[in-house]
Amino acid sequence: MALVGTPWFDLDLANACAVCADGRVQGVYRKHFLPNYGVFDEHRYFAAGRDLVLLRLGDVTVGITICEDVWQPGPPATDLSLAGAQLIVNLSASPFHVGKAEDREEMLVTRARDTSAYFAFCNLVGGQDELVFDGHSVVLDEDGEVIARAAGFEEELLVVDLDPTEAMGRRLRDVRRRELDRSREREPRVDVIELGGGSEARTDGAAEPVTPFEAELEQMRRALTLGLRDYVEKNGFSDVVVGVSGGIDSAVTAALCAEALGPERVHCVSMPSRFSSEGTRADARAVAEGLGSSFREIPIEPEVEAFHEALADELDGGLGGLAAENLQARVRGVLLMALSNTYGWLVVSTGNKSELAVGYSTLYGDMVGGFALLKDVFKTDVYRLADHLNERAGREIVPRSTIDRAPSAELRDDQRDSDSIPTYDALDPVLRAYVEDDRSREELLAEFDATVVERVLGLVDRAEYKRRQAPPGVKLRPKAFGRDRRTPITNRFTG
Repeated sequence: MALVGTPWFDLDLANACAVCADGRVQGVYRKHFLPNYGVFDEHRYFAAGRDLVLLRLGDVTVGITICEDVWQPGPPATDLSLAGAQLIVNLSASPFHVGKAEDREEMLVTRARDTSAYFAFCNLVGGQDELVFDGHSVVLDEDGEVIARAAGFEEELLVVDLDPTEAMGRRLRDVRRRELDRSREREPRVDVIELGGGSEARTDGAAEPVTPFEAELEQMRRALTLGLRDYVEKNGFSDVVVGVSGGIDSAVTAALCAEALGPERVHCVSMPSRFSSEGTRADARAVAEGLGSSFREIPIEPEVEAFHEALADELDGGLGGLAAENLQARVRGVLLMALSNTYGWLVVSTGNKSELAVGYSTLYGDMVGGFALLKDVFKTDVYRLADHLNERAGREIVPRSTIDRAPSAELRDDQRDSDSIPTYDALDPVLRAYVEDDRSREELLAEFDATVVERVLGLVDRAEYKRRQAPPGVKLRPKAFGRDRRTPITNRFTG
């Protein structure tokens, strides 16, 4: 017998679970709750189900749910319990963000206790565009105790022996069930599928595995590598190319690419200008050599000068200021895309969430590429990830000089990021509160420096047109730019 998640069409299209046994579909359960928030658009496509499906496996009765069905208190989980389900299974594609696995399991603990039923939660593993599905499948008893938990971020066959008939005694003593039964507006239709006896229990005496949750930084690392690997391989790319500048963002990006794909599939390209320091040029080479990836250095000064000459007659006084700075980034983007077109490599861009939030990035320059790996990683978290990568490796994957150097785009003499935007220690807390927590201007002004708040809010709102043109990247936070945070580009309201 197999439970298979699938779209199912009869009178309407449903998000469904097909019960397959003896070479045919024995029945279909249609998902009841269709989320329409964040990254979910199920109401746009599917019709909601109303009926319940129970499976009879010998002496055990199993109820079926799909994903959001168990995030809601009450039915259908409580209705399945009242109909006799001793084990409730949940087929899920629950997307990852940092801390989601722990929160999700706490919810499942509550559902198990509320229904006095065993729960088997089976979650998808893998990446799809910006979403990562983290696994962490789990089995709980009727008291909400974890019996077994699968690993995160990797496929695993989790085999668990259960005797859910033990839950019946507790259920008979639970007086809450009587009130729950009386309070129902209607009794749902129940489709009971008889499938014969259950499988034989194992006799090897093996204990059920309870794989511990990963720490926060390790969750981030594994989600980033899984999301990148699946994006590259499922879309038919063999290798990736990364523009390495000697800065921390490109170093962390290259290191994560090497972990995800293997260093031989990662190609590092340094494109120094006359503003590039010897230190950053040396660090760019050191990153590639430390990873064991190929390295190319392509100076961009000839191309930059050619553009200046071409525009000299058109522009009074020639190209200067921000336009001259952005020209360098765009020349680099052209070179990376030329390598991509020639060799079929995917360009992985290196910008982080802090830069993307305030528009401290160049369209068709450092934003160019097919995948933006650090798109949902704040700059302060990039530093934490760099230290974490070094600690795991037991050596300097990211050079210490890169971590300690003041961040700079090196597009003009003595440039620092803090010349254009607040320091990242001041910027990131405001961004978290505004972008992820939806805090109002008044709330932010009461908590943070007023000058920083006003500056940041203006930058974030004006940069939406850039973010709309950015490549997809791994979602790590509850609210990522894109489908999570949908704001118009054209918006004269300023609050």
